[in-house]
Amino acid sequence: MTFSTRTFQLTTGHRETAVDLTDRCQSFLDEVAAGADGLLNVFVPHATAGVAVIETGAGSDEDLLAALRELLPADDRWRHRHGSPGHGRDHVLPGLVAPHATLPVVDGRIALGTWQSVVLIDTNISNVNRTVRLSFLGG
Repeated sequence: MTFSTRTFQLTTGHRETAVDLTDRCQSFLDEVAAGADGLLNVFVPHATAGVAVIETGAGSDEDLLAALRELLPADDRWRHRHGSPGHGRDHVLPGLVAPHATLPVVDGRIALGTWQSVVLIDTNISNVNRTVRLSFLGG
């Protein structure tokens, strides 16, 4: 059994966003898990971001962001009030979109469905710098 982990940084910008991480995840596996079976864990060590496995490019990523805007409006209802208006909702996000996903790896490839991608979900317009940790456990 082997364990490998790595972090990388990305900038999400000053708007709500869904950033496709699939290629970076697969590149990591190409380096550390060539031909191996195991598990890939994708984790964002932030209190205001999450990881989703969704379809991208056909509007589902924007639909998810729109649904989150409806569920978690950026207004003054939140008790957590520092930062930009409605920032408290960003701290509720990880309760709905977990800050991690664990995915099967088969023969060194993420075993995603045809239309699935690994996506960072970030609604926090005040913190544009994000860290992503990728970890592989397998053999």
